[in-house]
Amino acid sequence: MSDGKLKVLVNDNDHIQGVEFAKVTLLEYGDYQCPYCGAAYPIVKRLQEHFGKDLRFVFRNFPLAQAHEHAVSAALAAEAAGLQGKFWQMHDLLYEHQSRLNTSDILGYGRVLKLDMTKFREDAASPKLLERVKSDFVSGEDSGVEGTPSFYINSQKYRGSYEYSALKESIEGLIGSSYSSIHI
Repeated sequence: MSDGKLKVLVNDNDHIQGVEFAKVTLLEYGDYQCPYCGAAYPIVKRLQEHFGKDLRFVFRNFPLAQAHEHAVSAALAAEAAGLQGKFWQMHDLLYEHQSRLNTSDILGYGRVLKLDMTKFREDAASPKLLERVKSDFVSGEDSGVEGTPSFYINSQKYRGSYEYSALKESIEGLIGSSYSSIHI
């Protein structure tokens, strides 16, 4: 049984949006093919917009390969795009087109992002990137992740609903109660 703490702290290997010294870090273990992660995606975007520089967002791969046939290949595509500086753009495309994650779709997203397609294909098939995805997955398991999406707020497992109002309230509680009256 996990104690609810993140076992691998946020580090330079992570995919991070936001400033290092944000008041709150929201970390998600996600699966690009998971419908619940797809539902959480616009909620996270909305939270980022609402909190601005006070919120740092981190994404780690947790592909549920037994349930989602394209989860691993989508995670590898995001990582491969990341090697060309386009992780977040691919991340967004994968969630925004979640029902279209087969190989030809993913290659199409690479072309949309103007990636070097030869490098993209090679990287997506590389054992190094597969190891990175596995490392994220194992860190999630070690931290008590049992499904997706799983969120951690400031390294502590978030056990509430991933609906906007619930997450917003939890984050505001850490920033301070005056936040909600200032930032509408």
